[in-house]
Amino acid sequence: MTRAPIRVALTGARGGFGRTFLSQLRSIDRMTATQLIDPDVDGVRTLIADLGGLPDAEPIPGHDDVRWDEIDVLVEASGRVEAGYRYAAEAIERGIHVVMVSKEIESVAGVSLARAARAQGVGYLPGDGDQPANLLRLLDWVERVGLEVVALGKSGEYDLVFDPATGVLEQQGERIEASALTDHLFLGDDIDKTLAARASVVAPLKRAAAADSCEMAVVSLYAGATADTERMHYPVARPSELADIYARRADGGIIGTDRAVDVFSALRLPGETSFAGGVFAIVTTGDPETWDLLAGKGHIVSRSGRYACIYWPYHFMGVETPLTIDALVEGTSTFAEPRHHTVLAARAARALAAGETFEVRGHHHEIDGVAPVIIDRVDAVTDADDTLAAAYYLLSGARLVRDIAEGELIRLADLAGVADDVRTAFVEGVRL
Repeated sequence: MTRAPIRVALTGARGGFGRTFLSQLRSIDRMTATQLIDPDVDGVRTLIADLGGLPDAEPIPGHDDVRWDEIDVLVEASGRVEAGYRYAAEAIERGIHVVMVSKEIESVAGVSLARAARAQGVGYLPGDGDQPANLLRLLDWVERVGLEVVALGKSGEYDLVFDPATGVLEQQGERIEASALTDHLFLGDDIDKTLAARASVVAPLKRAAAADSCEMAVVSLYAGATADTERMHYPVARPSELADIYARRADGGIIGTDRAVDVFSALRLPGETSFAGGVFAIVTTGDPETWDLLAGKGHIVSRSGRYACIYWPYHFMGVETPLTIDALVEGTSTFAEPRHHTVLAARAARALAAGETFEVRGHHHEIDGVAPVIIDRVDAVTDADDTLAAAYYLLSGARLVRDIAEGELIRLADLAGVADDVRTAFVEGVRL
């Protein structure tokens, strides 16, 4: 029986997620942060002071200092595949619930960790507040009321804000001249033509991120969804257009396979409400009169009336994560057991030479020279383990043992230096 208050340990405590989570726990009597695990102990102490104190919190530099018998729930938010996997695996082995915030670990070893948790009789869930869990909760609601899902996904992390008065387009502080967008602010009759024109105008901006692909691969684990195309569509879209854009191709939209995960770049004017990296589901409608009534109340219904967009324009990071802790402790989660319907694989974005070592870098956890791709499980799995497509984040710290041509998938046999335990967890999970 978990005691009250629930004792929570947090890895990656110094990061942005850590701050949002810890600040919220100060308002929740039923939970307390006890062990804050991060190599930057001084930084954690500064964070505690900035928050006005956390009376039960102790900064912990690393694994060897963790007091496992004083933890009820581990929130894994380190973002580091090897270290984070080991924290989660040991917590589960010791009978501790795990909230997985590190999507990189989830995409590699989530299936294996969830299976181990079930065997130990403890809970394992992706954390509310990040897009995967939020989208899965939205999907659960949508399907429980009996709606048929055609597409599901999220907006990119940063909006495209276009000012028609100046012709300037801004994305997270980067500004480009984009006056040509004035002619494409509204969706024309030919959706593909409008989207192509917009994409051409915004081409100087980097819109796709490895983090986006990783998050949608995590959704695939739990939702059984696949990607319509391995790099996803990434249309530049105004939120009011989503039901038209994500319609089936036969109806003039871009979706070729139902239950496709995707990401769009949210286009808005200055002063318009942001989509805020939120999540959406595109559903088919039923009774025309019902959906005409709903459209009149401001809901997003396609011009044809055949599709609707249901969306949550938010993801509040650690502010929402206490919901996951409650679900674990109370056993109330309705998420399905994760399975690899797809694999977040790695395709060479340029010619790669034997001896190259890969490193995950930057805010969006990119790997230079390698593109993340969401491929169907059947295209990743082979008879021999060594020839399996390598999970994208298995490349972290690994070294190539042969030359790889541009466009080629990287296989497990192509890598040296992959941690044995993480490699085994991936292989076991993808073969389930």
